[in-house]
Amino acid sequence: MKATAKAHPIQGLVKYHGMRDEELRLPYHDSISVCTAPSHTKTTVEFDPDLDADTFVVGGEELADHEADRVSNVLARVRELADADHAQFPVRLESENSFPSNVGLGSSSSGFAAAAMALAEAADLGLSRPAVSTIARRGSSSAARAVTGGFSDLHAGLNDEDCRSERLDSPLEDDLRIVAGLVPAYKETEAAHREAADSHMFEARLAHIHDQLAEMRDALRAGDFHRVFETAEHDSLSLAATTMTGPAGWVYWKPETLEIFDAVRDLREEEDVPVYFSTDTGASVYVNTTEAHADRVEATVAEHADETMVWEVGGPAEILDESEALF
Repeated sequence: MKATAKAHPIQGLVKYHGMRDEELRLPYHDSISVCTAPSHTKTTVEFDPDLDADTFVVGGEELADHEADRVSNVLARVRELADADHAQFPVRLESENSFPSNVGLGSSSSGFAAAAMALAEAADLGLSRPAVSTIARRGSSSAARAVTGGFSDLHAGLNDEDCRSERLDSPLEDDLRIVAGLVPAYKETEAAHREAADSHMFEARLAHIHDQLAEMRDALRAGDFHRVFETAEHDSLSLAATTMTGPAGWVYWKPETLEIFDAVRDLREEEDVPVYFSTDTGASVYVNTTEAHADRVEATVAEHADETMVWEVGGPAEILDESEALF
């Protein structure tokens, strides 16, 4: 009745934007990402008959309103699938991140992935990771890819058989280094997703996104670093164009964000360093390079970011030993 799970956050490579179904969080098109480690979320859950109600605590603070509703959506699906009587008991859930939240570094992906994995284990569901990804998706579409880990592809669809994540094998897993340049500016992703289709750029994005997805899958399988991360860099710019031209005119980037972009391009063009930038919905920047160039790239990014972290490719969500439980 109790379980603890760990999941790594994702960096979007070909990102989804907007949802055709907000309750089931079904995206308009496929999306591809890579998990970043050792950054992670750890979550412990317990079905407890002595509790009066479900409680969700993240980073020491109890969730309420919309954030609590998103966790409840994940929990409701677990209860719907469960045969075990104890899965109907109230739940205590506690979660902690090892990295900054709400700054564009994927905390919702690892958070809901760890929650779904722990809840599925505690409820004795016995599901594969692609199946668990359909549960995590009800909290955040990106969380589906954090469940399967590594380079993963979330397929679009109108049901759980089609809209689930699968792992993509790539020779790039061992050599990739991700320098995260922290630019601490709070961001709101949910509102941007809700108004995505209202941007005049949205149809243009849909028109070319399938070519980007095909290019990304082929480049990942071939282990072509430059093609993979040039595509990811272009996709970041496309996503920002769509976000900034929605009704609210969301602009996530800060001056430091643009400074990192320029510094990355200088390294690439003047020093022939294999390096590309990428952003999700936030001001922080992912800078993708290889192991041999990670120190040089980090030193450059550190000149413009509040903090830097060097990450590798993270694996799938996993169940931890009971000795690692948060309570």
